[in-house]
Amino acid sequence: MLINLHVKNLALIKEVDVDFTNGLIVLTGETGAGKSLILGSVNIALGQKASKDMIRRGTDYSLVELTFQVGEKCAKKIKNLDIYMEQDNLVTVTRKISEGRSISKINGETVNLNTLKNVMSLLVDIHGQHDHQSLLYTNNHLTILDKFAKDTIHDISAQLQAEYLKYVELKKKYDEYDIDEGTRAREIEFAQYEVNEIDSAKLKPEEDKELEEVYKKLSNSREIVSTLSEIYHFLSYESDSGIGEILNRAIMDINRIKGFDKKTDQFQSILYDMDSMCRDLQTEIYEYNREMEFEPEYIKQVEERLDVMNHLKLKYGKTIEQILAYRDDKQEYLDRLQNAADEIEQIRIQMEQSRDRLNILCEELSGKRKLAAKELEKLVKQALTDLNFIAVEFRIDITKKDNITEKGFDRVEFLISTNPGEPLKPLAKVASGGELSRIMLAIKSILAGEDEIETLIFDEIDAGISGKTAQMVAEKLAKISKNHQVLCISHLSQIAAMADNHYLIEKKVEENTTVTSIKRLNRQQSIEELIRINGGNEVTKAAIMHATEMKDMADRTKCNLV
Repeated sequence: MLINLHVKNLALIKEVDVDFTNGLIVLTGETGAGKSLILGSVNIALGQKASKDMIRRGTDYSLVELTFQVGEKCAKKIKNLDIYMEQDNLVTVTRKISEGRSISKINGETVNLNTLKNVMSLLVDIHGQHDHQSLLYTNNHLTILDKFAKDTIHDISAQLQAEYLKYVELKKKYDEYDIDEGTRAREIEFAQYEVNEIDSAKLKPEEDKELEEVYKKLSNSREIVSTLSEIYHFLSYESDSGIGEILNRAIMDINRIKGFDKKTDQFQSILYDMDSMCRDLQTEIYEYNREMEFEPEYIKQVEERLDVMNHLKLKYGKTIEQILAYRDDKQEYLDRLQNAADEIEQIRIQMEQSRDRLNILCEELSGKRKLAAKELEKLVKQALTDLNFIAVEFRIDITKKDNITEKGFDRVEFLISTNPGEPLKPLAKVASGGELSRIMLAIKSILAGEDEIETLIFDEIDAGISGKTAQMVAEKLAKISKNHQVLCISHLSQIAAMADNHYLIEKKVEENTTVTSIKRLNRQQSIEELIRINGGNEVTKAAIMHATEMKDMADRTKCNLV
């Protein structure tokens, strides 16, 4: 559950830090005080796109930090997402927004937006002001039914999805062959030309690098021989100015003082080594120059070979390895084209087999959905009755679509009749905004029993209702809060009276700037807030008695909830 919310520099919020407990938590306040801004901060932590305009004027950044304490099952799922878990299964989600960027962290580690959303989907479920309108779209009806039936359809849904992806891949291959004979003949001819061109070159790996080295040596052979000949002359033992002859005289001189001092003996040894190196180098230079032959014809052959390679590189790849890989791919494509008839037939057979398996899986999935739909119908009808729908009828229609998707071939639609004698009609044609809110609350209350998410947030789920209906909605929220932490932003006193913890959101002016704040109310303060919500301009004895009775009645109601 959510145990702490810390918000800083977000729109009208300068800094808010509030602790939460379990049960039903209700947030109230004047219109425009910033109730939805508190929920907006949670949405930002969920990964919702945040505008730079959200940053409080005069500051450089906005910060939202949520701290959750989760159970072992949830902690295990989060660990499977490679998130480090703190002691006591605490999860701290932080999102910092600054000019042009935002940084998200979970337990101190920076995460991408996808990981953030995956983790937050395990921690909290938010129902915003207009989310009930999603019931107007039948695609969402299938999602709701599948969420309710997830335990019974999980395996078959996974098999169906895998088979569907397999079918799509086969269809893609089949479409690649869907060309006329003339086009296929031209493709074969061109592919064969490219393969032959590469094969005729008889390329060898690394051959280009070796030839480039040879070419560099041959094209500069004259300069190499000339330069080495000069060096050979410099090392000469036959010329008085040659290094070899100079070393000879130096050795003769050092021999005359040999034995006079140990240091001179070391000098003698070094001179002998230099003489040996000089003679060896002369010999190697002589042999190298003797073997070096300037052959114009050979250079021409190397040039021509390199030209062939460079021509192929311009067409098929930057290296010989890439050219050969291109050749193999093209040969594979050529083989497919030349054996197209057999290949097409094989793919067609595989597609038929895959379609048969898809139909079987879709039928099985549809059967499980229909069983789950009957159970969900009963639960929704009972939940709607609890929310003051009189003589309500609710049915889930499941029909077969013409096409198959990864979710099967079922079209799911919710039908409802809210008045006696009226026929069942699609939700979009019958329900008003207030009724849609209650229907969504009924569905949420049912799914909450199937869901492992501990924290549920409702933003003005009570829109468009009052009187007895408002009281019944309050009782439904209180019932959900027996097994889940429920945060509810509300403008109804019936819901506020039912709160286990009541928070007031206020807007004040501090130092010529507007600031939104939040504080937890004690029982007496909560009673005074109930008076304000009920429209009381003055705290009279009668108003206090009425608000106190509301609070007492709510306490009694919660004690009797199962």
